[in-house]
Amino acid sequence: MKAPRRLRIALLGARGIPASYGGYETLLEELASRLVASGAFDVTVYGRSAEVQRGLVERGLPANTRTYRGVRLVVLPTIRTRHLDTPVHTLLSVLHALREDYDAALVVNHANALFVPLLKTSGIPVALHADGLEQQRGKWGLLGRTVYELSERLACSVADRLVTDAAVIRDHYLERYGVASQMLLYGIAEGAAVGRGILDRLGLEPRRYFLYVSRFEPENNPHRVAEAYRLVGGDLPLVMLGDAPHQAKFIAELKAGADPRIVFPGALYGEPYRELQSHALAYIQATEVGGTHPALVEAMGFGNCVVVNDTEENREVAGVVARYFRAAEPATLAARLEEILADPAAARADGARARAEAQARFSWDRVVAGYARLFQEMAGGFTDGPK
Repeated sequence: MKAPRRLRIALLGARGIPASYGGYETLLEELASRLVASGAFDVTVYGRSAEVQRGLVERGLPANTRTYRGVRLVVLPTIRTRHLDTPVHTLLSVLHALREDYDAALVVNHANALFVPLLKTSGIPVALHADGLEQQRGKWGLLGRTVYELSERLACSVADRLVTDAAVIRDHYLERYGVASQMLLYGIAEGAAVGRGILDRLGLEPRRYFLYVSRFEPENNPHRVAEAYRLVGGDLPLVMLGDAPHQAKFIAELKAGADPRIVFPGALYGEPYRELQSHALAYIQATEVGGTHPALVEAMGFGNCVVVNDTEENREVAGVVARYFRAAEPATLAARLEEILADPAAARADGARARAEAQARFSWDRVVAGYARLFQEMAGGFTDGPK
């Protein structure tokens, strides 16, 4: 009997893989590679030239590599400004996809909703992944907030399926627009890293540093975390891992006024990131906008004591296993960190509870199985021959 042909899937709207930026990129890398490994899918990921090249080089691969972990890479240019970067690249990606023969597509970031109708002119069924409420981010001015607000409304009508990654986002679309979405969560890495290469390079000791991971943007509160750390005693370093395009002034001011115990290694991915997560004394999540934040899920999966800004979205992920603070009041974060310094054994016990919670709720196998079913349904099921 002839085996069913593999479904051809396109993933568009992010910066590309290998992941070298944020949560969408990590999602697409894990999703695409695992779908390909299942033997039932051929997957193409569209990416922006600078980010894809950086990710490849970081992993020791030639910058012109066009297949990664079995996934086809389509690398296209963009205009690297805050307002044009995403729409220009997504438009170019959609124009390229129109010439292909995909069975289904996933577009991430609801700001890309504008391009979904164009993509559908070729008959490709499209799912749109709506992340957090982007219009609430402090980096956007009136124009940016207006675009995201309109895109959110548009997302409800143009896509064949709407995907969310948190109940608070799912409920927002349902209550405000009466639109149901399919909620697909995030996964955790499998097993802690045993290496310590990045720790040696940064002069760190296992279980003797705090870790913060996020893009350095105002609504992620790196400046308030740095302010809080000035109130914390002792000599343990705080590793603030991250960067952000178009935030040079904010980042320069952050670093210029930082406590000397704070280490800024930039944005790290792959094994260095896993090593830092695996050996931290505790992890700090200070975000205040968005749905499920991948770094928080991963920190829990690595068995970290998680110290979390008290928002509805963060409580949805971390529940009762986190220690909470209020980002607008840096002294509350300082108090949580002082408690950990006073009783590190209790922090390790909290980390073990966090790992158990993450293992029970966040699984890449479960996430990818959900997307596989979604793509099957959108494409009308597997077929035995060409379309």
